[in-house]
Amino acid sequence: MSIIDHREAEEIPWRPNYRVWSVAGIDQGVDCTLHYSTIEPGYGAPLHIHEVDELITVLEGQVEGRIGDDKATVMPNQTMVIPKGIAHSFTASGDGTAVALAFFPCSDGMQNTTYVEGEPPAAYRK
Repeated sequence: MSIIDHREAEEIPWRPNYRVWSVAGIDQGVDCTLHYSTIEPGYGAPLHIHEVDELITVLEGQVEGRIGDDKATVMPNQTMVIPKGIAHSFTASGDGTAVALAFFPCSDGMQNTTYVEGEPPAAYRK
């Protein structure tokens, strides 16, 4: 059985004021991905589309999320359910740092991601 201590997870170069750690994935022998993130208010991910589903669970703070044409504030203990092929974005809002988990049902959810706005995270720039 693998137990992952989030404090020992590998940090992935991401975006200014938006940090991401790889909690579980191919290195742990699974064909899915779990990322732990901290996002400062006013920062987040620009509008983009994945070829796989994504789940983002807010643990602390809040984010302003957009999925397609729908917008909502996502609070702790709430999850954004993002179907594959749907444009989405999010920005941390409120006074404090947002903490979230992102799950992808594949070994690298960022592969084959199309950015409608902005550019990919640092780890995925060519």
